[in-house]
Amino acid sequence: MNGVVSSLVGVNLTFIVAVIILTIAAAPRLFDRIVTARPAKLRSGRVLLVRLPSPDLADGVVTHMEKSEIDTELADTQWADYVDAFRAEGWNILEVPIAPDLADSVFVEDAVVVFGDVAVITRPGSEHRLAEIDDVETTVRSLGMSVARITEPATLDGGDVLVVGDTVYVGRGGRTNAEGVAQLRELLRPSGRTVVAVPVTGALHLKSAVTALPDGTVIGDPSSVDPRLFPSFLEMPEPEGAHVVELAPGVVLMSDAAPRSKELVESLGYRVVTVGISEFEKLEGCVTCLSVRIR
Repeated sequence: MNGVVSSLVGVNLTFIVAVIILTIAAAPRLFDRIVTARPAKLRSGRVLLVRLPSPDLADGVVTHMEKSEIDTELADTQWADYVDAFRAEGWNILEVPIAPDLADSVFVEDAVVVFGDVAVITRPGSEHRLAEIDDVETTVRSLGMSVARITEPATLDGGDVLVVGDTVYVGRGGRTNAEGVAQLRELLRPSGRTVVAVPVTGALHLKSAVTALPDGTVIGDPSSVDPRLFPSFLEMPEPEGAHVVELAPGVVLMSDAAPRSKELVESLGYRVVTVGISEFEKLEGCVTCLSVRIR
């Protein structure tokens, strides 16, 4: 009897070990992330809100560029490297549950805009993206944040919202309508923030064309927006150089596809960290739209 029991235990143990090995081999980055990830310290320090790429990422919609083939394995690696760049600077990572059937859901910035302790849940201008917002709302509520909503008939994408000090620039283009601008303006009125509508042409979102350095200088492409709308504007030498995210005081994140822009920003006294996001750039994405930064 003891021999039979030992044999059964041995077989079961072998099976379990084999399953674990296969799981790790199939998804090494995911396994590593699950084992080593630390939960976000709710409302303590800086929180990075992100969402894993959908397996259907290649089905994402593009509007201002030709559709290109997407390497989803490379995209997964690039996403992990992007998150690691923030983790290295002390950010706490909080993930919205993956949405396998929602191809564009990795661009989590479009679903929510954060102002201090208030999270404004957007109403995306593309109907197929409306299903993204519920899980995002649940996740930000887990941080104890107050929540407001943009409601029909308004549309507002987070990628159209650029905050520079107390001024909130809102792109008025294909994804955000006039009612969306008006509702955000009303929501922010008690805070004393000024909402400025910015006409956008030839770009998916306002932040597809321009973003801002930590000192408030707006940088980007003057062919898509009128630079006279901003107190300080600096044209960048490459389209991918229009996008920066502040990682830490004096440190910004940029795409590695813009080496001349990197040099220009470094000449202004910033340390620049670069990441490869080519597969997301093929879908009109950039370093801003892959996350929501909550400070």
